[in-house]
Parts: sequence; structure tokens; C-alpha cells
Amino acid sequence: MEQPVNQPDETPQAKPDVNPTPTEGKLLTDKQIKRRTFIAFGSFVALQATAYFGWRKLYTSANEVPTATAGAHKPLRRALNQTELFFRRLFYSNNHLVKTYPKEMAAKQVRHNSDIGLEGKFDPADWKLQIQRAPGDILTVTLDELKALPKTEIIFDFKCVEGWDQIQHWGGVKFTDFVTHFKLDKLAQMEYIGMTTPDKKYYIGLDTPSAMHPQTILAYEMNDKPLPPNHGAPLRLIIPVKYGIKNLKRIANITFSNTRPPDYWAERGYDYYSGL
Repeated sequence: MEQPVNQPDETPQAKPDVNPTPTEGKLLTDKQIKRRTFIAFGSFVALQATAYFGWRKLYTSANEVPTATAGAHKPLRRALNQTELFFRRLFYSNNHLVKTYPKEMAAKQVRHNSDIGLEGKFDPADWKLQIQRAPGDILTVTLDELKALPKTEIIFDFKCVEGWDQIQHWGGVKFTDFVTHFKLDKLAQMEYIGMTTPDKKYYIGLDTPSAMHPQTILAYEMNDKPLPPNHGAPLRLIIPVKYGIKNLKRIANITFSNTRPPDYWAERGYDYYSGL
């Protein structure tokens, strides 16, 4: 009969306690919270810094361009320039004309929007239009000389960049007739035309094809009457293929060039072309 084998006494060994005490657990949780808070805060600061320096780059890029478009920052200028090229190709390849209306549809009370360049004392009797043909060579034209040319009338839907529009009736001389009569054809082969008010506080730059558009006129009448002062007496530009900001009131000076002339609203971030 087999005898039982004596086994050594085995005393169970105490296992380490893997569960932290309440105090240790609280410390661990606090560390995790602090770590996550630090990461979240750091990410927030990094994103804010990226956004700020990106904005500064966009903002200061305006100083890298000529005065004529100083208000439009570089990425926006690229988009605007591409838009301009598209519309110029589309409109002038098809002799684009704006829609015209019967005279009875024209507004009797023509909306007046801005007085920039019209402030201060002004005597229409002293007014003369000056065209710079070359440095030191200024052609001076009177209102009577302009009125002696064939008169053109246009009734169209005048549009403002602010979003309003109004059917208006204007009369004057076609810009193309003006150029031909005063033998400015060679100058009109340049790319741009600039115009200013007598006080030079308001000024525009135009691409020459828009200025030479068959519906562009130098207007001296509104609703068959001489222009009132707040609408640019004695002479203003009516250019239907552009928004109102390009329809300069009280023209005093005209220049021709192959570089973009300064433009009041383009310097403040608006589209230089402003075409419809």
C-alpha cells in the first residue's frame, strides 16, 4: 500500500495590490486632466497664432502693389484680375450692349448717392475739360464745344455696387465721337483712361475698351435738362457697362496711359474693373 508523499507546506504569498488607493487615484486623474488641458490649450494657441499671422500676411500684402489697387489684398486681387479678363473677353468679343428702355420708364426722381469730389464752392461758368495729350500739352474743351457734337441719349438700368438699381435717362456726347472729333484716336490706343474731379478728391481708372464702348457718353443732361450739381454738373461720365462707382461726376481732367491710373474705390478694396 502506497504511503502518501509528504508535501511541503505551501503558504500563500501575498499579491501586490494593483488597485490604487482613493488618494492615488485622485492624483492620477488630476495628472490626466492637466495633461489634456495643456494639450488642448497648446493646440488652441497654435491655431490662433496661425490664424493671426495668416491674417497679417494677407493684410500687409496690400503694400506690395501699385497705388491703383492698394486696397485689394493679393489673393483677392488675383481673383479680381482673373474675373476682369473673363468679362473683357466675353463682352468685347460679342459687342456686348446693355438693355435700353423707353423714355417713359425713366425715373423722374433720379437717385443721388455720393458727394465725394463735389464738396466746396464750384462755379460751372469757370469749368473747362482738360485732356492731357502729352507732358505739358493740355487740350482744353468747353461745354459749348461738346454740345456742338451730335447728341446721344440713353435710358438704361443704372446699377450700384450697394445693390440698388434704377432706370435713368441721360443725354450727352458719345465718348467715341469726342475722341474722334478732338483727334485723340492715337491716345485711345493706350490701355487705360483716367478721370478726376476738379478738386481731385474723386478719381477713376477705366480700361479703354469700356470707355470706347458705343454706349459710353459724356453726359451734360439728365431727363432732358442740364445736370443738377449733385449729379455732376456740368459734365459727368455715364458708362452703362460699369457699376455706378465708375460713373464719375463733374469730370475735369482726362488722361490716357498704358498703366492703371489711380482709382478711388479700387484703393479701398473694390474691383478695379467693376464691370457688369
